Parts: sequence; structure tokens; C-alpha cells
Amino acid sequence: MQQAVSQQQLLQSHLIELPIQQFAERIETEMHDNPALESDSENPDLQEYPDYPDSPEATDDFDVQREREERSDALDAALENIGRDDEDLPVYHGGQSSVEEREEMVYGQSVSFYDELLEQVGEMELSDQERYVMEYLIRSLDDDGFLRTPLENIADELAIYHNIDLTTGQLESVLKKLQRLDPPGIGARTLQECLLLQVNRREKSAITLSMEKVLTDYFDEFTKKHWEKIAQQMTMDELQAETVFHELRRLNPKPGAAMGETIGRSMQQITPDFVVDTQDDGTVTFSLNNGDVPQLQVSQSFADLLKEYQSNKDGLSRQMKEALLYTKQKVDAAQSFIDAVQVRRRTLTLTMKAIIQLQHRFFEEGDEALLRPMILKDVAERTGLDLSTVSRVSNSKYVQTRWGIFPLKYFFSDGYVTESGEELSTREIKATLRELIDAEDKRKPMSDDALSEALKEKGYPIARRTVAKYREQLGIPIARLRK
Repeated sequence: MQQAVSQQQLLQSHLIELPIQQFAERIETEMHDNPALESDSENPDLQEYPDYPDSPEATDDFDVQREREERSDALDAALENIGRDDEDLPVYHGGQSSVEEREEMVYGQSVSFYDELLEQVGEMELSDQERYVMEYLIRSLDDDGFLRTPLENIADELAIYHNIDLTTGQLESVLKKLQRLDPPGIGARTLQECLLLQVNRREKSAITLSMEKVLTDYFDEFTKKHWEKIAQQMTMDELQAETVFHELRRLNPKPGAAMGETIGRSMQQITPDFVVDTQDDGTVTFSLNNGDVPQLQVSQSFADLLKEYQSNKDGLSRQMKEALLYTKQKVDAAQSFIDAVQVRRRTLTLTMKAIIQLQHRFFEEGDEALLRPMILKDVAERTGLDLSTVSRVSNSKYVQTRWGIFPLKYFFSDGYVTESGEELSTREIKATLRELIDAEDKRKPMSDDALSEALKEKGYPIARRTVAKYREQLGIPIARLRK
């Protein structure tokens, strides 16, 4: 079976995934290419969306304009897991907490982290398809520069949404070229690959060869800081071991953050797509941030010209018929683009509305522990949108709240179900776990068993192995390394 995707569906899905700055650039390009598309000088004020009831449904108007995208069961199953906060990366040198890393983000017109990568792509010799795929991979990177979406999923997305049929091997080839960009380590899928990419950029020497061997053959020991065991098994003398380990500790586990430090934190500026306002009485409203995006309309001169041609079809010369065809194509393209912009606006509105309903307590108080379990499927069921559409919205948008600016995917987290059937947010459990560790006696840190018992006393009955898993995801080392 083959799945047919219309050009209008492709346009809609493309606009939906664009953050506000890129969306504004896309509109400017479209207006430049199509003279029948112009801005409306009577641009209305931004619409504000009030606190909504618990069971919103897509409007009939939206259902008419939106062509429902059909998805295979395999793709739905894969997309359903997007937004879960479990990560497979091992602990690396302790790390920092998510709260500590969440700096206040400014927003403006400066070059972004992704734009820096795209500028480098512009200097590479690539085919048109390779360039398109590489830019797609760059937009799929997380903020730390890692590519955590499996290549199989990206191949599915490219085939379904962009009519580009590539094998994972061909994607791997493009990814290898992406990994040559600066900073070293960008585009890695695992921490081990990230560090090896950085080592391989260095000039070959006895030290770099030893570093590569440590990361290749003794990576598990490396993450646990078993320096003496590594040195003994590699028969390194004290000076050589000290040099190798010193150089390894200089590697950056977050190359995306490294770029931010190189070009200045202010260069990683973010423009929020949503502005959420919380009143003192708990009422939550939001508006779409249209930024420099104009209100669009079909050019009246083109519309009048088309009407004039169509009213006199019989008397048209060949040259005028060609002019009629050109005019009709431009008017149709302009109207299709305007329709796609409307679909984008409605899709973003429905998605943000559902997120506010599901995470209302957080928007009221700003406490991370109040974030309830929420995955893509929850939002999809409330909005009537497909999982893939919700994924496209949540992976690239930001929201400004009374409590700061957050990526939309920040509000998604997995759930933990207790034996009694109570569902708890893993984010809430992790926040409590961090509080316990921050308050512990540093001379006698708590073991995972002790942390498990302490969490049970606070109403979070989770097993020791689950405590260890969450502790590792928070970047917190084991007890003996916390002294």
C-alpha cells in the first residue's frame, strides 16, 4: 500500500513545525516569490484565549480546513513515546540539575544556535537533497547538540511528510557529514559517540590514541571514574594516566551548550511562540506571539485581474490566456498558503489550550512538582489532532509564562503508577529525590536504598532500582562519589 500526501498537507505540516522566527522568514520568502500574496494593512490585534473548560473539542471550521493525516500504526507507536523524560545516556562527571541549567532566556533577533550550524552547512558541497536532509537533522537536534531521535523515525518522517525516501544507511552518511561541523561532538547520538568525535578531531598522538582506547574499551569504567582500574588494565604509568585522564575531563558532554559559550549566551536567543498570562485569581489566558508575522491576504489587484479575465474567456487571445493561467496559479497558491497559515494558528491554539488544561496547577503556581504526567497521546486525545502533529508543535516551540520561558516539551513527562493505582509524575518524584539529596549529610550520603525508604515516607513508593534510574537521569553520582 502507498500513502498519498497532498502538497497542501505537506505545506501545512511544514508551517506547523516552524518556530515563530523561521515562520516569519518563510512568510517573507513566500510574499517575495508570489506577487499575489500581500500583507493586510489592517492587521487585527492578537487574540487572547481565556481559561478553557475541561473538554475542548476541535471546531467544525477547523475540521473543514484541516485534512486529517493518516498515519501507520508503527509511526504512531514511535511518536507516542516522544516527550517522555527517560534518557539512555549514562552519568558523566556528576552533571548539573535541570533546574540549575534552566537559565533565563532572552529573546530577540540574534543568530541562534541552529542558525550557526545552518551557516556552516551553506559552505559545504552537498547535493540539494543532502542539504535538505542535513537541515532537517539539524532541526531535530536537542538543545545540547545531541540527536536523540532514532534514524529510523527520521526516515519515516522524511518519507511521509517530505516525499524523501532514504534508507537509514543513507541518513547515516548525511549524519556523518553533519558531525564534521563545529563544535566537535555535534550530532552525536550517545555520550560515547560525542566524546569520541571530539577526540578524533584532535591531532593523532600517543595521548589521543589512549583517550580513544579508554572511551572505546573502558567506557563503563570511565563513566564510573574508576581511573586506577583503567590505568592498570592499560598498563599506563602514573604520569601518562594523569595526562590522559586530565584530557578526558576536558571533553564537553554537551557540545550544543559549548557553542552557546563560544558565541555568547545572548546569541542563543529564543522568541516564545506563546505568551501565557496567569492572574492572581488563578485565571490562565494565552495568546499566540505573531511577532513580525503580517496578516495575509490575496492581492486585490490580482483578484480583480482574474475576475476580468474569467468574465471574458471567449475573447481572450493566446497571450491573454497565458496571463490568465499565470494569474490563476498565483492566486490559488496565495490562497493555499493563507489557508495553511490558518491551520497552523488553529493547531497551535488547540495544542496550547490542551496543555494549559492538563498542567493548569503549574501555570497557577509555577512549581515543577505540580507538573502532572502528560504524553503526546493525552494532548492528541483532547484536541483531535494526530500524534505526529502534536509532536511537531511541541518539539520546536517555546512558551513565555509568569515563571519564565520554557520549551513546550518541558511540560511532557512520563507517569509512575503505584500499586494502589495512583499515577505520579516522574518529574515530581525526581524533584523530591533531588531535594532529599541536596539536604543529606554530605559526610554520609544516602544510599539508593535509604533514598527509596525516604521517598516512601513522602508518599512515593518506588523501588531502589527506580531510584537509581532517576538519580542517573538527574546526573547525580552514587553515594560514595557524593562525599
